[in-house]
Amino acid sequence: MRKLVTAAASAAFIFTTFAMPAQADNHSAQIAEGKSIYLSKKRGNCISCHQISDPDANQAGNQGPPIVAMKQRFPDKRTLRAQIWDATRNNPLTIMPPLGKHWILSEEEIDAVVEYVYQF
Repeated sequence: MRKLVTAAASAAFIFTTFAMPAQADNHSAQIAEGKSIYLSKKRGNCISCHQISDPDANQAGNQGPPIVAMKQRFPDKRTLRAQIWDATRNNPLTIMPPLGKHWILSEEEIDAVVEYVYQF
């Protein structure tokens, strides 16, 4: 029994030690993808309306609210995701296109944008 517990503990240690960097790499890749989408005029086109404090964000627009204090404004990421997916739910008169509802971005792309902007 003692060997079984020791083997299980060793397996758990190995899994957490080696799985965590892979998760971090996946998260970093997702953030990089979100940045690419955010800054791209061909994909999400977020940069056309929203200012963000990223040194790579050139010629940002000022039609939409700036991307600042996102964790304070959206403590629950699901609320932020829902806003990006379809901003017309909260404000039918918004000029923000419903990026998910109209299939402008895929579900994965919306998730990536959420992860990127949630840093600010």
